Amino acid sequence: MSNNIKNPHGGDIYSRQVQYDFSANLNLLGLPASVRKALVEHMDAFAHYPDIHCTELKQAIAEREHLFPTEHIVCGNGAADLIYRTVQAFSPRRALVIAPTFSEYERALKSFHCEVEHYLTYERDAFCLREDILNKIPGKDMLFVCSPNNPVGNVVPSALMERITEQCAVCGTRLVRDECFMDFTGRDSFWRTSLPGHVMILKAFTKIYAMAGLRLGYLLCGSAETARKIETCGQCWSVSVPAQIAGEAALRETGYIARTVRLVAAERAYLTRSLQEAGCRVYPSEANFLLFRCDCHDLEERLLQEGIAIRDCSDYIGLGRGYFRVAVRTHEENTALTEAVRRCMG
Repeated sequence: MSNNIKNPHGGDIYSRQVQYDFSANLNLLGLPASVRKALVEHMDAFAHYPDIHCTELKQAIAEREHLFPTEHIVCGNGAADLIYRTVQAFSPRRALVIAPTFSEYERALKSFHCEVEHYLTYERDAFCLREDILNKIPGKDMLFVCSPNNPVGNVVPSALMERITEQCAVCGTRLVRDECFMDFTGRDSFWRTSLPGHVMILKAFTKIYAMAGLRLGYLLCGSAETARKIETCGQCWSVSVPAQIAGEAALRETGYIARTVRLVAAERAYLTRSLQEAGCRVYPSEANFLLFRCDCHDLEERLLQEGIAIRDCSDYIGLGRGYFRVAVRTHEENTALTEAVRRCMG
């Protein structure tokens, strides 16, 4: 019996024949060898219930995040789980969401009957935030800002992010800053100086450590009270034993992220040039994926016939037909993709 529900995200390798998957934005280096080793060596622990408090994992996160207090950290079953739990914890009545952006913010908000207003970014501005977003914050209970933004890959300038953070404080708006792709940029997180009580930073192991199947994310909260409130939402065992083991092992990695940043930057530049030469308009990105537009509106279907999966972005609010997102993969994979794009575009 076939499943007729369309997958709203990339990474669907189960209902399609896929040789190269560019639809999921995962680290081109793959799962670190140390994580694989840790999972194999601790398989006997899989028979036990997980630590519902993620004690050791939180301590490892606190050390990675420069001794961020453990009582301010919430771990979850991937970033999406934490998005829903945050919305459930505070039950916002009105919220502001950037468009285009990750669809789970709006899905979570609407599932708890929240009125969602969109702040549209435009192609003429390369889909960058403008200062007039400050005028849209009053009257909103919650704001989601993704940086680097998915599906574009652009980073919100620090000065504007600080103004957004200040405006949210003035207006009593809770701010969720999604930084799940920040590690790919080589930049520091925005919270390095301080993290106000109304701010939450969302991060995940999913993308940077290629651990999508293990499902592990975490939230850095401006106050311990906020963390406690979010932690009480959702199920107790949201983070499995394998996920906790993998997370701790990943955080002990040295040099992995730096190597990732170098490789992604080089391949992103190559992929950008190659897609432009094929006749596509590519938008600036600092992440491990690219948004582009082309005249071949059925490009996803054509590439799938060659065993290549990409993300059709026509369902993103603020985009439409002809917009596609591709992950930055290895040089061999990127070459295969661009050659196939040239063939599809004739």
